[in-house]
Amino acid sequence: MAFEMHLSTTSLLASENMQFDVVTQSWPLGGSICELNVTACFNQFQTSNRCPHLDVMSDKRQRARVQGSWAKPLPKQPRPTGAIPNSSTVVIPSANPPPAGWGVGQRMFEYQQPAKPVRDVPTEKVMEMGGDYEISHGPSGVSRLRLIQGFLPPEEADWAFSKLLAELPWSQKTNYRQGEAYEEPRLTCWYGELPYTYAHSTLEANAQWHPLLVTLRCAVEKASGHRFNSLMCNLYRNCKDSIGWHSDDEAALGTRPTIASLSLGDMRVFSLRKQPAPEEDGDYTYVERLRIPLTHGTLLMMEGATQDDWQHSVAKEYHDRGPRINLTFRTMYPEHEGPRPRARLPPQH
Repeated sequence: MAFEMHLSTTSLLASENMQFDVVTQSWPLGGSICELNVTACFNQFQTSNRCPHLDVMSDKRQRARVQGSWAKPLPKQPRPTGAIPNSSTVVIPSANPPPAGWGVGQRMFEYQQPAKPVRDVPTEKVMEMGGDYEISHGPSGVSRLRLIQGFLPPEEADWAFSKLLAELPWSQKTNYRQGEAYEEPRLTCWYGELPYTYAHSTLEANAQWHPLLVTLRCAVEKASGHRFNSLMCNLYRNCKDSIGWHSDDEAALGTRPTIASLSLGDMRVFSLRKQPAPEEDGDYTYVERLRIPLTHGTLLMMEGATQDDWQHSVAKEYHDRGPRINLTFRTMYPEHEGPRPRARLPPQH
């Protein structure tokens, strides 16, 4: 019986890479069995009827069956030989180097020595014990502090604090900075035969001293050996009240003034920092710093060049504080305005 079988190019293309486990296959046809040698037919077709581009496509499929055959590892970079490069030039290879042939090389970084030497920030010192201290010897002279703890006994300090808190005419002063008005974060009152000008506003003369203030002034003068004719009273109501960095460098205070500060009420930290050298260009990062816990009844005296070479402040705190009264005794001289010629103006902050 004549039997014809046609194999399409498509079926051959789809099966050219198959593994044939059955060499012959039988089909029923008209009640008889027809055996077809599939392998023979396939080989005959390959030999006589293969398309010209079939070999190319077969080769591509063969390579694609091997996963990653195209992802060959990059050749290793040869290690440098010879002299070590200059220490100021460091070669840093990329974290993910690009494939060869991309035209991207290694990045070059040149490190230079810093313009200024690297320095450590000085540790802030804490002054907790009473006594006389020379905190610096220049550039304007010797700066001295005298700390007298328990200057007023606790009972006297309690009575003085309650009386002054209730009877002094406390008010909030308005200052001016760069043409803008702001209220001081504390209450004040002023006593003295002369007016007192600071922060572009003036406190008028007030010669009517409270009797208790006269008594305290006499006690401070006896302990310090100095005479005082003026008094600035500060009331820090809570932890949010403060006074910024400044020096008492007004010309009306004379040269190298002695200033006595009496503390009543809750403890607050009194901080000092050294004025920077001219070459520091106003940078306070590396200056010396002191902190003094001023407790109830403590007397602190600043003498010598302290107002020329140091600044002081009482900063805000982040935990509850009760009210504190500070009495600052000074000696004022008439017909002087502005800062002393050698004194440094405090920064505005």
